[in-house]
Amino acid sequence: MDMLLQVGYLITAILFILGVMRLRSPATAKSGNLVAASGMAVAFIVTLIRYHSFSWLWIGLALVLGAVAGGYAARKVRMTAMPQMVALFNGMGGGAAALVSIGELHSEWIHGVSSAAASITALLTVLIGSISFTGSLLAFSKLQEWVRGRPITFPGQKIVNAVLLVIVLIFGVDMIVSGGIHALPLLALYILLSALTGLLLVLPIGGADMPVVISLLNALTGLAAAATGFLLSNNVLIIAGALVGASGTILTQQMSRAMNRPIHNIVFGAFGQIAPGAAGVEAGGGGVVQSATVDDVATMLAYSRSVVIVPGYGLAVARAQQEVRQLTEKLSERGVTVRFGIHPVAGRMPGHMNVLLAEAEVPYDQLYEMDAINPQFPQTDVVLVIGANDVTNPAARNQPSSPLYGMPILNVDQAKRVVVLKRGMSPGFAGIDNPLYTNPKTSMLFGDAKASLDHVIRALDEV
Repeated sequence: MDMLLQVGYLITAILFILGVMRLRSPATAKSGNLVAASGMAVAFIVTLIRYHSFSWLWIGLALVLGAVAGGYAARKVRMTAMPQMVALFNGMGGGAAALVSIGELHSEWIHGVSSAAASITALLTVLIGSISFTGSLLAFSKLQEWVRGRPITFPGQKIVNAVLLVIVLIFGVDMIVSGGIHALPLLALYILLSALTGLLLVLPIGGADMPVVISLLNALTGLAAAATGFLLSNNVLIIAGALVGASGTILTQQMSRAMNRPIHNIVFGAFGQIAPGAAGVEAGGGGVVQSATVDDVATMLAYSRSVVIVPGYGLAVARAQQEVRQLTEKLSERGVTVRFGIHPVAGRMPGHMNVLLAEAEVPYDQLYEMDAINPQFPQTDVVLVIGANDVTNPAARNQPSSPLYGMPILNVDQAKRVVVLKRGMSPGFAGIDNPLYTNPKTSMLFGDAKASLDHVIRALDEV
């Protein structure tokens, strides 16, 4: 039986690694998910065969409830709510790791067989898992707009966070030294303070930093899962947690580089907290906003040779990805070269725009990352910006007073013409006004993006 378990876990590890490798490209991401899921199925089956001293009724009930809830959520979730679902599922992973470690600690302390190494591993897992759990729940609430998305700060917040973390660590050291059943009340307080630490760490984070935070919390969940693997001497948990933790860490670093900000500034910088009157600096000096009609936009696009579409969260809100694909096909039939410019932090989670366009079956070879598309904007006839506010804001280049200053952006203002699809003149998720909208070469097509694109597609037939 032990041989069967180890062989099964080896197969699982191989499938996990192959699955992660295939997630590197949108073209293979779907099959990568299936490969990794197959690995998890193998691990689950061989574990059931090896450890059968449990109630099959409860296992079956958990399987059915989990499958129904997960399947329903995956099918019903809208693309606008995909980041919330990712944050929520990630939080469940961190919470599960913390609960397993709590159960192991309780069992060992009750029977008096705990060791210092096991206690350290378990307590670190409880700390990291609890931070990931409550932090992810707060990120979910911010994205869902149950809690204000802008940073929430109070005087001395960093000092309070530091003191709280020190207290948690002191409690942990005390429990490692003492251990035993009498430490259980202190463990309960340790859990509560760890959970509070997660809330306070995410509370001041908002705006364009949310995708980075989701990725960082995902890395913490992987670390908690790997630590749980060490606690249980479970190789597949160690490998799975290490893969999640490493990939989440790499993605977090890449996104922080894309924003030209160090991770500590993202976590502790309270991005989007703007001093009164500061927004006016980025507003572009009170320039004139030029609105366009559907016929104007259709004519511009029809007589262009090169068009770049820049998607943002507004595209997801309008659920207009199918119309974008139809517009792309219409322009391609006219001989227009159409490409998509994807910013690393566009949307509300890593890869949000790639997932959105993949759902509409937009060809992968038309998707260009920021570094690849930026040199091509000066030769582009028209750029169509759909809801991508913060990642196209020129204030990031030329306004030192802007909170966005220094963040690499899509240089859409270097194109010959820019058309922005928006409902109104409200700022983006970061709360910063965009001087692009008052640029003389920019035209605003106001209205719902889905309806506007549909009208443009029809107008193209008349041009």
